[in-house]
Amino acid sequence: MLFRRRKPDGLFERVRTYLWPRRSFSRSLQYFSKRILRLKATPHAVAAGVAAGVFASFFPVGFHFIIAAILCWVIAGNLVAAALGAVFFGNPLTFPLLWGASWETGKLILHDRLPAHGPPAHLGEMLHNLSFAQLWKPILEPMLIGAVPLGLVFGLLFYAITRWGMNAFREQRRKRLAERALRHAQSSHPSPSIGSTAR
Repeated sequence: MLFRRRKPDGLFERVRTYLWPRRSFSRSLQYFSKRILRLKATPHAVAAGVAAGVFASFFPVGFHFIIAAILCWVIAGNLVAAALGAVFFGNPLTFPLLWGASWETGKLILHDRLPAHGPPAHLGEMLHNLSFAQLWKPILEPMLIGAVPLGLVFGLLFYAITRWGMNAFREQRRKRLAERALRHAQSSHPSPSIGSTAR
């Protein structure tokens, strides 16, 4: 394949690049924004897809891609935009913040139903044993409930930003194409000279 690396990156290098890009984070942001803006879909579909991906990022792993796909189908969002939004907003650097915020918000909502001492003392052992019944009440239930209001707020915010960006990008591109067509028409049909008009 053209431009393929001679020596493919190993697992460690791929993980390191995913956590910390080779270039700056601003370059990565520009890359993702251009990928989203150049999607061939309506501004609503792209913005709704990004919002679905952002909304789903607040949910635990295993739930967020399913939630993003279902939400895209319900609100007529673009699935590729949802995947890009989920990867950009929800990644190993932001997951601890997102999940911690979801868990704390869920605890505030369920303050009457949660144990008074917060998470259980043997959380590491419970995670190791993957006991869903043990994890549900103290961890998963508040995370799932707290993710809903946070996901709605940030999803609506990113919907508005993405839709505005899509409309601005397409309007600029329409103007550029119109100016290019006008220059092409003027070069193809030059205006008659003064001498020719006099004759």
